[in-house]
Amino acid sequence: MKKYLFFIIIIGVVLVVSCSKNTDVTVNTSNTIDTPATPFNLIAPFGFPPIIIPNNNKMTVEGIALGRKLFYDPMLSLDNSQSCGSCHNQRFAFTDSTLQFSKGITGEIGTRNAMPIMNLAWERKFFWDGGAATLEDQVIGPITNPIEMHETLNNVLSKLNKHNEYPRLFKRAFGTDSITTQLLMKAVAQFERTIISANSKYDKYVRGEAELTFDELKGKELYEDQKKGDCFHCHVLGSTFTDFDFRNNGLDSIFTDLGRYKNTLKETDKGKFKTPSLRNIELTAPYMHDGRFKTLDEVLEHYNSGFKVTSQNLAADIALAEKGRLSNEEKQQIIAFLKTLTDTEFINNPNFKKP
Repeated sequence: MKKYLFFIIIIGVVLVVSCSKNTDVTVNTSNTIDTPATPFNLIAPFGFPPIIIPNNNKMTVEGIALGRKLFYDPMLSLDNSQSCGSCHNQRFAFTDSTLQFSKGITGEIGTRNAMPIMNLAWERKFFWDGGAATLEDQVIGPITNPIEMHETLNNVLSKLNKHNEYPRLFKRAFGTDSITTQLLMKAVAQFERTIISANSKYDKYVRGEAELTFDELKGKELYEDQKKGDCFHCHVLGSTFTDFDFRNNGLDSIFTDLGRYKNTLKETDKGKFKTPSLRNIELTAPYMHDGRFKTLDEVLEHYNSGFKVTSQNLAADIALAEKGRLSNEEKQQIIAFLKTLTDTEFINNPNFKKP
């Protein structure tokens, strides 16, 4: 077998506090596979909480690069046709373009809208119903889901261990060429932690680098007004734009999807779904767990007048809201503010693209 010249794509997602710029980290290509992996220090952007990295999955340049390769490799699916990146497109903030539901390898359609992948380093539970406790845990969900990639872990590991590159890449990242489920999970999670969005117009405004228009500022004011938009209780204004909790936001009086209840079996969790971040919301249509709303106008009208007050476990803030409290102009001003959360640098960052 020819000697493999190891090359790691430059990873540059360390966002410095002062200006949220990328810092490239390179690997000495003369290193052998027995050389310890290169530590990678992922720094929280300005205004964000500290990033807590699991002690059993410290980040390295080699681990991130391996995770990135795996994220885009269709080998993880049964027929080698679909990767994680197939349903999480960077141009749409890592959602599935404008599709309400993603299509699996057999052509079967899912039942929930593909969630965006960004700023997962701060998330607490994963998937719409919180079915995965950690970022590492969520990696295997789509791979083994019969509607999605429809593969078994045994088959995935067999393919990876027989591959002409992966054993060496795992050896370089983790010190062993024996590929296991745990190492697969760790590698993909390392890459996903680097997928950070923190340089929108709003971020520049917070850093004093940009000014918001009258409508954008008015939208921000309405966003924070408890008697008007009242968005901030769930979508915390600032860094993450979510409180990471699960709520019933009044979509249905009768549930066709029980949401969080499927994992907890608690009556009080029926109809509850994860509060998603509003970052890049302009790019992630359609909206809600089932993608029922095609536009932000529809979303605002739901919260203004369309929510079902008879819905079981309805969030208290929504239950107390007055229907019809927002004028059309006010709804458009809130949307104008939401569009300031679009991060064009993020959706074009070469460090997140297919290697």
